[in-house]
Amino acid sequence: MVTGGTTETQRDFLESVATDPTSNRRPPDRGRKPPIANQFALGYTYQDVLDTDHEGMHNWLSHECKNLTPPDMLARLSLYLLANPSPSFTPLIKPYLNPRTLPHMLIVILLDWNHPWLWIRQLRDWIRVLRSLIRSLDDATKEVLEENITTLKINGRSMGSLEGTSAAENLAVQTGPGEWDEPLGVPLCVVCQNADKIEALERERGWKEEEFDFILQYLRTILLKHGASLVYTMPSAPGSLQTLIHSTLGIKPLLKQDQLKYNVTDRDRVLVPPNWDSWAKIRILRDGFDVEGISQKWSVEIDHVPQERNPTKSGQLPADGEEHTNGPSSPKLEDMEGPTLTSIYEETIRNPESDYPLSTLHSKQANGIEVSSKDTQEFLKDQVEVLEVLRREDESEAKQKAARKDADPAYRTWTDDASGVVEEHIGPVQFNMGGIQVNADEMVKRLQVSYL
Repeated sequence: MVTGGTTETQRDFLESVATDPTSNRRPPDRGRKPPIANQFALGYTYQDVLDTDHEGMHNWLSHECKNLTPPDMLARLSLYLLANPSPSFTPLIKPYLNPRTLPHMLIVILLDWNHPWLWIRQLRDWIRVLRSLIRSLDDATKEVLEENITTLKINGRSMGSLEGTSAAENLAVQTGPGEWDEPLGVPLCVVCQNADKIEALERERGWKEEEFDFILQYLRTILLKHGASLVYTMPSAPGSLQTLIHSTLGIKPLLKQDQLKYNVTDRDRVLVPPNWDSWAKIRILRDGFDVEGISQKWSVEIDHVPQERNPTKSGQLPADGEEHTNGPSSPKLEDMEGPTLTSIYEETIRNPESDYPLSTLHSKQANGIEVSSKDTQEFLKDQVEVLEVLRREDESEAKQKAARKDADPAYRTWTDDASGVVEEHIGPVQFNMGGIQVNADEMVKRLQVSYL
């Protein structure tokens, strides 16, 4: 199940999942590309997972052997797409959460590097919706979820390894602090798309390594509580996304198994496999990060499950911290000690599109902006009219002077008088030509006479 994002970013995710990480190319569809229906509430599509190690795979990809049968199909992924975390859409998802489908399900939450300041709010909303949905399931389904949690803790330790299942079964399920505190019962993977925008944030917004490390530590601390994985992707380099998705779902090639290699140093190629992270590893990234405080506040914040929020008169949803009635068992955000986790994050990673601290002090307009700039073309149009008026004034003044000279030959303008005064002070203009002083005025007169 793919949640979050937009219709475009969901399509980018599907394209990345279908791209082979070894060759960075997508297998040809040969006219069988399934349609993607994600324009409305709950979308759907599917993908066939092919065995890339099948004999004749490279020839089949090159279209040279048209009579070759396609590679062995390992599995078919049924992908349900949901972009809006509204509780109104949970009845659409609930039929697909049953004892038969849950052992083979993965939930993906899409985030976008074009708006990293919204990430914690988006994660919070999706986790709240998923938790309320899981709590509404019947007892038989909840038993399967409990079994899934134990299986995920064991299998996650050996994910991507070449060892047999017997070695994985012998592993003791030992969790560290802050790990698996809030299990969902379903594997969770957070995909941060468009990681190529990181350079633009550094160049245009002035972000430094501190901001990127802060975001990564925040995400890792939160996802550790759910036993989730994290990966950064970009359209040109999906990285290990396909390997991560297939490994989490238990889809393995017949011959070769790709290993998941963690990466927390390259800021645009981050990969945190499930059951790998810990508080100690998160602290190493940058000192001074309050792992314990973030972990505790996240448990309190996601436990507040608001009802469907109605727009206010201004068309905006209630801000974080406003009261939402949802029964006596739901805690209020006002009862939390100190700022909420979302507000701490958004105070550090500020939204540059709506952050106008100076203009809001003396706001004179409804939108909070004191001075609004004029359109470039309108400004240039006004300047052309001003220049045209000045040109006409200059022409009119020149005509008046010419007419006055014609009417009164003795009339001399101020410039004529000024030029005579200057000539009296500096004398005629002379220059040296081959050791001979030449009068410039006399030479000009001689040239004029000679041309005449």
